[in-house]
Amino acid sequence: MRHVIALDVGGTRMKAALVGADGELLHQARRSTGRERGPDSVVESILAFAADLRAHGEDHLGEPATAAGVAVPGIVDADRGIAAYAANLGWRDVPLRNLLSERLHGVPVALGHDVRTGGLAEGRIGAGRGTDRFLFVPLGTGIAGAIGIDGRVEAGAHGFAGEIGHVVVRPGGAPCPCGQHGCLERYASAAAVSEAWAEACGDRDADAADCAKAVESGDTRARTVWQDAVDALADGLVTALTLLDPGVLIIGGGLAEAGETLFTPLRAAVERRVTFQKLPPIVPAALGDTAGCLGAGLLAWDLLTTPSTPAAEVTAR
Repeated sequence: MRHVIALDVGGTRMKAALVGADGELLHQARRSTGRERGPDSVVESILAFAADLRAHGEDHLGEPATAAGVAVPGIVDADRGIAAYAANLGWRDVPLRNLLSERLHGVPVALGHDVRTGGLAEGRIGAGRGTDRFLFVPLGTGIAGAIGIDGRVEAGAHGFAGEIGHVVVRPGGAPCPCGQHGCLERYASAAAVSEAWAEACGDRDADAADCAKAVESGDTRARTVWQDAVDALADGLVTALTLLDPGVLIIGGGLAEAGETLFTPLRAAVERRVTFQKLPPIVPAALGDTAGCLGAGLLAWDLLTTPSTPAAEVTAR
């Protein structure tokens, strides 16, 4: 069965799959990155995992993979196939595309940024399917974004497009590791909500999920913390709507797991702020933690499509 290798590399774990032409996950596996052994070990773990996936396809699907896609965190030069920098993994300027292609007997390899790759999957076959313009915003430890245009995700001139977490929403506010003050992710990420709720309730182990439960139970302190985060997020999203005019706004990540506890006040807060802007649907992400693998698979299939067969048709039908 014709298939591709898809790898989603996180800070501590890797998710992988063999993906069929119809987007079906034919085989799934997970491994540690081995980052405690250093950056060279992380690279070798990725290469070995890919080689094992190739062997699995050969043994169980009758042929090796015809291409591979890999999504990695940090700064990515997708055109040159270089993982330029990842603080959590400790690497700089790793020629990951070439290294993977060599380990996989010369098959083509696509390299992508983890959030943009997940956004690609959400846009084509997930919550954004059927629209030609979307914005995907996962709310996790930080906040990033993926700008979808006509079946692809815009990387920008220097690979930094979509970094909505570093839009300043509270000028002069909390310092951010990026060097600015008042960035969106310092107020509306899952990590920021966890920090604010732990301080408000006096339990240093409390997190954003605990805050959401307290909101649902009517805790006034939790409601204040939650609304502060929602208001900051709405300010950032309206800035994005003004600049990008997406057809749908997709919210994912850990904070989105609160469901309507997040989405009901968020929709209301965004609606209060728009003036001339067209308010798009604000919807939860649909693919969960499979988005990165599915997106990496889409990148791989894109390498194999011909100009006469649009990639979106091959990967999403």
